[in-house]
Amino acid sequence: MSQNDAQHSQQPVDAVDVGTRPGLREDLMALTKFRLSILVMITAVVGYLAGARGEVDGWMVFHLVIGVGCAAFGSAIFNQLMEIEYDKRMLRTRGRPLPAQRMEPAVAMGLGLLVSAFGLVHLARKVTPDNPQPAYLTALTLALYVFVYTPMKRRSSANTLVGAVVGGIPPMIGWMAAGHGYDLGAWFWFGVLFFWQLPHFIAINWMYRDEYRNAGFVMWSNDDDTGKFSAWLATGFSIILAAWMLIPGPGGLAAWWSVGLAIVLSLWLVMLSVVFLKSPSRDAARKLFFATLIYLPLVLTALVFGWY
Repeated sequence: MSQNDAQHSQQPVDAVDVGTRPGLREDLMALTKFRLSILVMITAVVGYLAGARGEVDGWMVFHLVIGVGCAAFGSAIFNQLMEIEYDKRMLRTRGRPLPAQRMEPAVAMGLGLLVSAFGLVHLARKVTPDNPQPAYLTALTLALYVFVYTPMKRRSSANTLVGAVVGGIPPMIGWMAAGHGYDLGAWFWFGVLFFWQLPHFIAINWMYRDEYRNAGFVMWSNDDDTGKFSAWLATGFSIILAAWMLIPGPGGLAAWWSVGLAIVLSLWLVMLSVVFLKSPSRDAARKLFFATLIYLPLVLTALVFGWY
């Protein structure tokens, strides 16, 4: 369970240096895409904090992190089991434990099954026993990531949208763990993560389009050497993200100062996307990518503190 799993910079967050031989800890972190899975846990907690509105149960947060985190680890393992041959073709992924043959697939499969099952059962028993929605949503997210998004990456560029759906669900899980249902707040938090991922991933995909193309992944930017199409997509999704931030204000869900800050930060992404559009270059795409990394924690923090 994760956002589009190509999150990438000069030093990939879920890969290892192919020139060294990592230890077991490093291999487990790579296998579970640890840093990306941490982001999933954080967004689930953000949804809970917003939904709890100041009445935070520390044990609930603990159990939510354990359950969602284990499910995220499991989905990352299954994803890599399904992509061993493809990971061998990409510089940033060939050093992972499975394509580098430092771990047997059977061992990884056993670990994936164990942590996934534990996570789902833990959510069902410890988070909200009388409200199964968090566990159901977590199971749905895992299934979408493993059985839809992962194989779809080799068949259709629409996989990016499916990946964004997967990444948008964790804050809904937290929101429902706080006792809410499929209301405006749930869909707002889903949209924040959904629309944020799209310019974020488009920037990565365009910068590393040759690697994706050579590995056999079908992505929006693969045949867009000019960058115009990718830049138009990034601009459009950034504009939608900025508009999405208007929802909490009139609905009385968040203080206007936090809504205003979220809008300003979103317009920053729009500006950088327009710069990318006017002059498509690796530097412009990189600036947009790093801006999305700065944007997310700032917006999430502002909205949580301003949430009623």
